[in-house]
Amino acid sequence: MSQDSAAVPDAARKLAARRRREIVAVLLFSGGPIFESSIPLSVFGIDRQDAGVPRYRLLVCAGEDAPLRTTGGLELSAPYGLEAISRAGTVVVPAWRSITQAPPPAALDALRRAHEEGARIVGLCTGAFVLAAAGLLDGRPATTHWMYAPTLAKRYPSVHVDPRELFVDDGDVLTSAGTAAGIDLCLHIVRTDHGADAANALARRLVVPPRRTASDMGHQRYLDRSLPEEIGADPLAEVVAWALEHLHEQFDVETLAARAYMSRRTFDRRFRSLTGSAPLQWLITQRVLQAQRLLETSDYSVDEVAGRCGFRSPVALRGHFRRQLGASPAAYRAAYRARRPQNGGPEPALRPERAERPERERAMLGAGSGERYAAAALAGHGLATAEAAEAGKPQSDAYASRLPESPVGRGPGRPVLPGQRERPVG
Repeated sequence: MSQDSAAVPDAARKLAARRRREIVAVLLFSGGPIFESSIPLSVFGIDRQDAGVPRYRLLVCAGEDAPLRTTGGLELSAPYGLEAISRAGTVVVPAWRSITQAPPPAALDALRRAHEEGARIVGLCTGAFVLAAAGLLDGRPATTHWMYAPTLAKRYPSVHVDPRELFVDDGDVLTSAGTAAGIDLCLHIVRTDHGADAANALARRLVVPPRRTASDMGHQRYLDRSLPEEIGADPLAEVVAWALEHLHEQFDVETLAARAYMSRRTFDRRFRSLTGSAPLQWLITQRVLQAQRLLETSDYSVDEVAGRCGFRSPVALRGHFRRQLGASPAAYRAAYRARRPQNGGPEPALRPERAERPERERAMLGAGSGERYAAAALAGHGLATAEAAEAGKPQSDAYASRLPESPVGRGPGRPVLPGQRERPVG
């Protein structure tokens, strides 16, 4: 579901009598970035009635015991605790400190209870990981920062992760992409509650565009191909840039490790620490994104697209493409051309309707939209790698401190034979 949809689920919950939609609880945790945390505080916590913006009542709640330390070592003192969430009709989780840590159980219980009583639950950026840990994103579309989207999709296979969206409104559960997209979602909430005039007035006060779409961004509905800030000055930046320029060639992660003058194990560890995903996952994602671009902008056949994106065969392209985007390459191209605006306006975000897909097919392909390549996706296309074997190990969604350096997905993997080496991707 795209950023301007406001469809309410069929089983929408009735808001409990003691909860009011205009009472907004913002859940803060120690270690959360201050920018994301300040977005809902600024949007919902300042009286701007003089500018035509209806007033919300803000409850800033500590999601765990104080003190709450944030960016730059600042300490915050929230006036309310988790008990105050029981009065809110809107609950916002602006960020979570680390995608490798489990959120506090008490906070998850409070979110579940609020949702059961009809509250609108909002996750900004990495706040989506808290909502997913609470089980509130199961079977739903969602988004998060593009850099962490593969991890979210892999850890929670039942979540339909779409990192191309600025935000996703699924009725009573909403999520946004990184940083500034949180402003877009908060403006959308004001627009939903009080209309376009109120949202436009607030946007003027904040000096931001009243309504952005993914096509307004430089990557135009694609995952951002630029590098995370952390990798910009790292030696791996040159290797990643080389990979992006040579996606049309068949090469594997061993090739990238060799170009970085590292062992495969060291390269994997270093790549994960900088990007948040395994290099094989990232590489397949980039190949699929390149295929998406060619399907939209060229008349190449699917076979030709596969070759120009470094896949070994059209079968490999079709499998990975369907797992990421929920449709075959041919169906995606047809849908894109059918829905492409004729008046030169912004292109609508494409998202295959989940309701049109049979349950059995979705179960076979995997309900998640993301990056579960290391297991069934890779095994189905002859990529029996050490990562695939590792991905076959069962793992709980309630990830704890005993987790390995980067979480792995669940699902059947093919065993790796002694001495077997990874084949070229695709």
